[in-house]
Amino acid sequence: MTTPIDMAMIAALIGDPARANILSALTDGRAQTATELAYAARVSPQTTSGHLAKLTEARLLSVEKQGRHRYYRLASPLVGRMLESVMAVAAAAPPRHRSPSKIDDALRAGRTCYDHLAGRLGVALADALIAQHGIVLGEDGGEVTGAGSRILGGFGIDLAAAGQQRRTFCRPCIDWSERRPHLAGSIGAALASRCFELGWIERQRDSRAVTVTTRGRRGFAETFDLVLPPR
Repeated sequence: MTTPIDMAMIAALIGDPARANILSALTDGRAQTATELAYAARVSPQTTSGHLAKLTEARLLSVEKQGRHRYYRLASPLVGRMLESVMAVAAAAPPRHRSPSKIDDALRAGRTCYDHLAGRLGVALADALIAQHGIVLGEDGGEVTGAGSRILGGFGIDLAAAGQQRRTFCRPCIDWSERRPHLAGSIGAALASRCFELGWIERQRDSRAVTVTTRGRRGFAETFDLVLPPR
C-alpha cells in the first residue's frame, strides 16, 4: 500500500530541478543516453549519473545496455501520465514572468505526451473522433464505439493488439497547455505511432514537439475530417 512517506519520496525526486529536466526530456517516450540527459539537466555528467541512479532505483526510469552505452527511458506509461498531470497542475499555478519562446509555441501546437499526441493537435484529433462518434470519453476512461472501430481499423490500427497491452485501452489525458483532454492509452499510442509511420507528423530536433507535414494535413482532413489551421 502506498503511504504518504512513499508519495513524499517520489515528490522529492521529481522536485529537484535537474531531475525534473531529465524526466521532462524523456516524456516523449524515447530512450536517451546519460550524456544527452546531462545536457538536458544542465549539470555535469558526474552529477547526472547520481540523479539517474536515484530515479532508476525508485523505478521512475528503466535502463537498457547496448554495447558500451546505457539508454534511459521512463519506466512505464504510468510515470508519463504522472508527469503530464504534474505539468497540468503547474500550468494552473500563478504565472511566473518569463519571456515567451518559439519552443513553447511549438510544444503547444503539437507534441508527444510519452507515446501519444498532445497540444492543439492532440486535442483536435480527440475532438474529431468524438464528433465522428468514434470514441466516448468520460472523466477517467473512454470507449471506442463501433464507428470508431471502423475508422481506426481503416486507418491501419490493430484494435485487438491494442486491447491486449498491459495498460488502459482508451482514456482521456488532460492537456496541460490546452486544459482539455487529448486521447491516451493504447489507442492514443497506436494513433501517434501510425501518424509517424505514414509521415503525417515529424519530430522536431531536440524537442518533443511535432510538425504536421503537407501529407499529414491532407490525411487528417480526409480521414478524420480534421482541418488544421495554417502554420
